[in-house]
Formats: sequence, structure tokens, C-alpha cells
Amino acid sequence: MIPNDFIQTLLSRVDIVEVIDPHVPLKKAGANYVACCPFHNEKSPSFTVSQSKQFYHCFGCGAHGTAIGFLIEYSGMSFPEAVADLARGAGLDVPRVTTPGNEARREEAEDLSGLMLEAAKTYRNALKDSPRAIDYLKRRGLTGPITAHFGIGYAADDWQPLAAMPGYADKAMETAGLVITGDGGKRYDRFRDRIMFPIHDGSGRVIGFGGRILDKGEPKYLNSPETPLFSKGRELYGLFQARLAIRAAGRVVVVEGYMDVVALAQHGVEYAVATLGTATTPAHVQKLFRLTDTVVFCFDGDVAGRRAAWRALENALALLADGKNARFLFLPDGEDPDDYIRQRGKESFEALIEAAMPLSDFLLTELAQRHPPRSAEGRAALVNAAKPLLGQIAAPVLATLLRRGLAELAGLRESEMDALVPVARAPATAAARARPQRATPSLLRGLLQCVLLEPDLTHRFSVPEPVDAGAEGDALAAVVAHCRASTPPLTTAGVLQQFAGSPHETTLMTALTAGEIEGLAGELLEVQLVEGIKRYWLNAQKHGDSAVSRHAPPLELSPEETERARQRQLARQPPPGS
Repeated sequence: MIPNDFIQTLLSRVDIVEVIDPHVPLKKAGANYVACCPFHNEKSPSFTVSQSKQFYHCFGCGAHGTAIGFLIEYSGMSFPEAVADLARGAGLDVPRVTTPGNEARREEAEDLSGLMLEAAKTYRNALKDSPRAIDYLKRRGLTGPITAHFGIGYAADDWQPLAAMPGYADKAMETAGLVITGDGGKRYDRFRDRIMFPIHDGSGRVIGFGGRILDKGEPKYLNSPETPLFSKGRELYGLFQARLAIRAAGRVVVVEGYMDVVALAQHGVEYAVATLGTATTPAHVQKLFRLTDTVVFCFDGDVAGRRAAWRALENALALLADGKNARFLFLPDGEDPDDYIRQRGKESFEALIEAAMPLSDFLLTELAQRHPPRSAEGRAALVNAAKPLLGQIAAPVLATLLRRGLAELAGLRESEMDALVPVARAPATAAARARPQRATPSLLRGLLQCVLLEPDLTHRFSVPEPVDAGAEGDALAAVVAHCRASTPPLTTAGVLQQFAGSPHETTLMTALTAGEIEGLAGELLEVQLVEGIKRYWLNAQKHGDSAVSRHAPPLELSPEETERARQRQLARQPPPGS
């Protein structure tokens, strides 16, 4: 666990403009920077980056966050990976909260990461010395540059290809999945006589390997086992290398093999990734939808391929949102992406991608094939099979259209379908959870804005923590409680990051991006906060709030401070008639 104080320090050290600009070129526009949003298609810039407050916000699609959030959403990194990436650039070491076993696990993961990197280097060097392995890659159509791009290597045909590595006899080599101890304590390498494909996490660390046998033999592909570094249900081969191409293309193609990814990249389709010998998982889908709105699942057209596609569909349903597209591409029987693109080329393969079947069509077509609606019994079975699937879809427009399509197939009216098939509910927004308000929203939002713009003010003034006061009141109470429990100095970005993914996140961003925060700074901000606190307690007294008597009166600004702030406000206003 990374301490919150470190997150605050890190976000105060990095410049969000410098983090975003290499990925999304920014232009200065007044006090802020703007660009066309990288998270949705647009022609006019609505993506705004505040350098003073260190957050971004898109007024088109609502995307928002800090430098950490940007790396998570744009690059597909996990939270620890994004923090580590920013910390490296800022010259900071990421501390961890030590709990029983936590420190030992962290040190173990660092040791394993070093071993995996050393193993990758050993395999790459071994490839250079193996004409047989080089010839295999050439016969598969791979060039030296593409082999180097993916860090492909070779595990020699020997019992201990890694024996020259420092610490080969250590237990860590087994924990990393590189070495196996057999009967009688004899140690031998897991990977032997295989083309080695290193698997990277979001920050580029080698966390595992996939090995493809050169000649005939089983298994054709062998993966690293589950380790403290590697979980195949969460990782995708080639994602680290494909991130920029995925952004540029606006889509990602999910294939089944390492060689498919490399061959597609060799022929110019650089936005492909592969699952690691397992079915597509919800974690895979979530990671991909963070990077792009369109995910194309590519499978063989045989029975096994359609079964794998159905599993991918099932795991994607709950993660769909209106505007997110999952599509399915089925290749001719007996062909995989590697074969197809080598024989027919990039244009032909991308034409297949363009014609890929939308999830909605695949869902209804597959259900109709399994339960032909040619009789009342068949239509009943069709609706019954669709219930648990449609019940997972929280994207309101897509869910409505699918229910309408299902009603047509089953010969039912939409009202009858509504009664038979449950409607999934999207997670309630902060606004939807708002309770009856006991203070005006504008007043609470004003207080919330002041606290967000200058979080350290919570240590100087008695900012109220409203109870049962709607979304803005709940957000204000949560922010004030967090700030008072934290050590100054606090920053806007640090507070936003603390509440990322919480029920208050949308409310906080709405307050921060509201027009009335323009020009609020320094003493003027303090004046607005103190006057807002006074108004809050006066309103509470009028409503007979018994809690008022339990709170100390708010702190005051001196008359001199108040007047100085008012003069600064007047100086900002244009002269009459201008």
C-alpha cells in the first residue's frame, strides 16, 4: 500500500502538462492548456489541462483526473504502475506502508523483477548464437527489427540454459517460474528449446514469458506459472508495445497467440494484443476499454473459436457502456491471423476488421442458433437464455436496442419483454444518490470549491461537515474530513486523487469546473470561504439545526484582510462601459 502522504508529495512534484504533452500535444489557451480529447473523437478541442491546479477535464465526454489518472486511463497502467512511473521521473522512491508480510512481498517482487529482466537478456543473447532459432523466425517472416522490438529470445536445448545467471541456485528462480526442482532435488529450467516471448506489464517490466517450441512437441506454447509478478488473467501480451498504435488506430484487436501479435505488427497492424493461454477475462476487457472505445476479438471460425468468442462476450457484457464497442471477427477455418496476413496482406486483414460483427449481432445470432425461435417452446428457451445476459448490460441505449431485437426474435411486444427480462441498473451517480437538501446547492458548492482550490484552508477555518445535505454536502464533508486528517501542505490534485473512483468524484469535478471559480485565489478565496461558512450556519439556525450549538463559531478574517481582498476583486473587474 502506498502512503497517501507520498501521493500528495508526488503530485506536487510533477507537472501534469509535462506528463500529458508527450502523448497529447497541448496548446496554451489563457491560463490553461487545451487539446482534442484523447478519450473520444472530436474536431474542436474540449480537453482542458489546468497547470495551476494539476488536473485535466474534458467538457465533451467528462474524462478527468490527475497526472496519475491520466497514465491509468491513457496508457492502461495500474495505479501502482502509474505512481512508480511518475516517481521515477521525479527522482523519488515509492515508499510502502509496512504490514505483516507486506514488506517481504514487496522485496520479493523487486527481486523477481530483476531476475526476469536478466533472464530476458540471457534469452536474447542466446538467440544471436542459434542459427536454428534465427532460421525459424525468418521462415515465419519476422525481421531483425521486429524481433528486437518485442525482445524475442531463445531458450537453448539444454537442461539449464539459465545456469550462468547470478543466483541460479536461489529459491527465487523457482518462485519466478524460471526453474523447476524435480525428484531428488535436481534443478532444471522450465523453458528449453523454445522461442521466448517476454511479457511486459504496463510500465514495461518483464513479468513473465511465453515459450513456443521450435519443432513438433507438446505443449506447443508454454507460459510462466502464476507468480507474485505475473497473473495471466490480468495481463495481455504485446499491450505495452501496442499502446500508442491502439490510440492512433482507435481500436485494438485481441488474438490468441504470441506469433499472431508479432506477425500482425510485422505487416503494419501494430494494435494487436493476445491473451495468455486463457479465455478473455473481465480484467482484460476493462484494461482494453481504458485505452480505446473499440475492441475487436479475432478468433478462428471453427467451433472452438466461436466458443472462445462467446466466453469473451460473456465477460464483456457488464463492462459495456454506450459508445464502447465490442466486435467479433471470425477467420476462415484453419487460418489464424499470422497465416492470413502473411498470405493476403494488411489491407485484406483490415478489411475483415472493418466488417467485424458487432456484439449485438453476435449475441442475438448465436442465441437464435442455439434456440431456434420456430416454436413457442423455442422462443421461450431463447428468452430464458437471454435473461442473464441482458441483465448484465448497464449501458442504457444498447440494452434497450438489444431488448427490442430480442422481442422481435421472440415475437413479443416490448412491454412484455420488459416484464420478462430484468433491466440492469448502472451504478448510481453521486447526483442520483443525493438526499433532500437542507442548504442551498450554490452555497455548498461554493464552500466545496474553496476547499478544493486551497485544501490547507481546512486547517485554518472551521469548515462545516454537513450531514444528510445531498451530493455536494456529502462531498464537502468527506473532503474536509480527509484534509483535516492529512498533514499539510495539501494540493488540489492530491485531494482529487484521493477521491478518484469514489461516489464523490463527479461532484468534485463539477464544482472544480464550474464557471464561478474563475479568479478565485489567495485572500479573495479566504473571504469567500469565511462568508460562506457564516451563511451556512445562519441557514442551519433558521432551519432549527440542533447541531449548530455543538460547533464553535467560524474563524474570522481581520477587517484589513477582508478589505484588501475586496480591493483585489475590484481591480480585476473591467471599468464601467468597457
